[in-house]
Amino acid sequence: MHRRKLMAAAMALPFWAHPVAAATRKAAAHDPTRLAALLAPWTGPYGGVPPFDRIRVADFEPALVQAMAWCRAEIDAIANNPAPPNFDNTLVALEKAGAPMDRAVSLFGIYSATLSDAAVRRLELKIWPQLAAFNDQTTQDERLFQRIAAVQRASDPAAGSPEQRRLSEVVHRHFVRHGAALDAPGKRRVKEINQRLASLYTQFSQNQLADEEKYSLELSSEADLEGLPQDLRDAARAAATSAGKPGRWLITNTRSAMEPFITCAAKRSLREAGWRMWVQRGDNNDANDNKAVIGEILQLRGERAHLLGFAGHAHWITGANMAGTPEAAMALMMRVWPAAAAKAREEIADMQALADREGAGLRIEPWDYRYYAEKVRLEKYAFDGSALKPYLQLDRLRQAMFWAAGQVHGLAFRRLRGVPVCHPDVSVYSVHRGREPVGLWYFDPYARTGKNSGAWMNNYRNQHRLHGPVLPIVSNNANFIKGKPGEPVLISWDDAVTLFHEFGHALHGLSSQVGYPTLSGTAVLRDFVEFPSQINEHWLSTPEVLNRFALHHKTGQPMPAALLAANERARNFTQGFATAEYLAAAIYDMAIHLAPSQDPIDPMRFERDTLARIGCPSAIVMRHRPTHFGHIFSGDGYSAGYYSYLWAETLTADAAEAFKEAGSFYHPTVAKRLRESIFSVGNTVAPGEAYRRFRGRDADPNAIMRERGFPVG
Repeated sequence: MHRRKLMAAAMALPFWAHPVAAATRKAAAHDPTRLAALLAPWTGPYGGVPPFDRIRVADFEPALVQAMAWCRAEIDAIANNPAPPNFDNTLVALEKAGAPMDRAVSLFGIYSATLSDAAVRRLELKIWPQLAAFNDQTTQDERLFQRIAAVQRASDPAAGSPEQRRLSEVVHRHFVRHGAALDAPGKRRVKEINQRLASLYTQFSQNQLADEEKYSLELSSEADLEGLPQDLRDAARAAATSAGKPGRWLITNTRSAMEPFITCAAKRSLREAGWRMWVQRGDNNDANDNKAVIGEILQLRGERAHLLGFAGHAHWITGANMAGTPEAAMALMMRVWPAAAAKAREEIADMQALADREGAGLRIEPWDYRYYAEKVRLEKYAFDGSALKPYLQLDRLRQAMFWAAGQVHGLAFRRLRGVPVCHPDVSVYSVHRGREPVGLWYFDPYARTGKNSGAWMNNYRNQHRLHGPVLPIVSNNANFIKGKPGEPVLISWDDAVTLFHEFGHALHGLSSQVGYPTLSGTAVLRDFVEFPSQINEHWLSTPEVLNRFALHHKTGQPMPAALLAANERARNFTQGFATAEYLAAAIYDMAIHLAPSQDPIDPMRFERDTLARIGCPSAIVMRHRPTHFGHIFSGDGYSAGYYSYLWAETLTADAAEAFKEAGSFYHPTVAKRLRESIFSVGNTVAPGEAYRRFRGRDADPNAIMRERGFPVG
């Protein structure tokens, strides 16, 4: 899979939907003019921009204390309002409350995800757990919940707008699912659990990041570089120089460095060393080990689910998603798994045969898979995946995304100068539709110390119309390795797909046209949110994009037709591996959250047992092994929900066929339906209904099998 998504810790949602919380009472000792940078409405173009030029890390804690005090007063005013509860004095008032907190939490989330130095990490351990208590205090406020419930009971299907009825439903469900209807002891215990989980999630993430920064693979001779492309050699040399090891080469323990290394390195012992370093993150039996952290997370999640009236954590999660039940999610995964595993075994057999012909004298292991896959690709399809890289310049691909977004969504992007940013690597673009401003897009493409690995989209500010138009501000974040000054950054085809994927999330946020922040942009069900991002991947491979933007970095010539044809022929090559390594992780995620949580669970033994039970080929491991599976153990977001990518891809494959049936991915009528039915409506429409409005029917479940080249049963 190409899904390298790690959503930032805090999104620009209403305060009551944040995993946020109270800090120690020190606000009075700080200069209020400094705190204003974190709390005051943003100023500048496009409805205001984040004041990164005026932020001090030391001000986050006192600013959040002040924000909570203000927010608490607003909540109390809503809860104690003597007027009978109605939509405006309860739900609209709740939507408007906590704006300073939204701003401060959004900014702290950006620092946590992209600028996590020692000071930020100390604050994370203090702020997230304490602010989680504030979140629970809000959702468990009996007076507030009774007003929300009264509005929900009084909702007349014939009264109010559909969006108002949807908001009432979503807010009421959120409060109930988070313990608003529990008795006092139950509320107290849920609050204790959430605070402890907030600490554990932060610890898990910090342990993972520590292992990415602590370990690296040092190369000492030219012989160690055999097989590596020049750009990877240059990056490794630069990394070694930065680490005070001139004359050496350093492969850092990040996916953007390690994955291309184990794909290209001819020296098998080094491939194995690098692979083990990468997959052992958080599993080194040291201070950064995550195994005990996982065990406690699982127990607490199970206890919380039972308190909330669910059979387990998986039932709590899926009950609020399209899947509805863990069984439905597992059924989809197990429908695809046999075909994926069978295809992966065919791929392994081809690799083993090639290795045998070469007299390599080895059995294909996980650190061999990518390396021999490229050899088989060349032999079988006369296609070398690395031949694409000279045509895939990061800057040109960014232009390609803009161009495709213009054709499909009617959006135009323009670089802005002089806008404050959190790091010099970040660039800012205004977004327009015709003459109408739509929002801002921030791009943070490069790896650096203190930045989460992978790629993700973040909302700095959600679009809404509570008190006039508020424009969205979104970011895309990646971890590409910088090239030499003045030279283009060349990326792999998989990385290009990831770039388009994450940009799809950004387009989803930018295209939002709703009234209320809670329902805005990407604030949709977890197993639906990946659909807009996945469909956006398809525009990368269109001839219109490749012929314009896939230009050789030296000659400027477009990608040759023969290379394009070879790429298309090999499109489903290693699809068995890609699907199996993803599904192994997704099945593990669902299975471990279905396991009884009363007794301690050994996450590593559970991994071995699960892979054995489903018959996972030995040359494949989970895409994210447990101790660095941040999707599911650094927060609740994708826990018991990693299946979401496959669920959404069922929609994506079927939606792609709508464009193919129309004859073009740029067909104006289909593109207009996609914009109006999916990208612009946020969560104002239930996902199933939104998809039916686009397609005219439910998605064909066989479309994903056709998309991946698997037999349709």
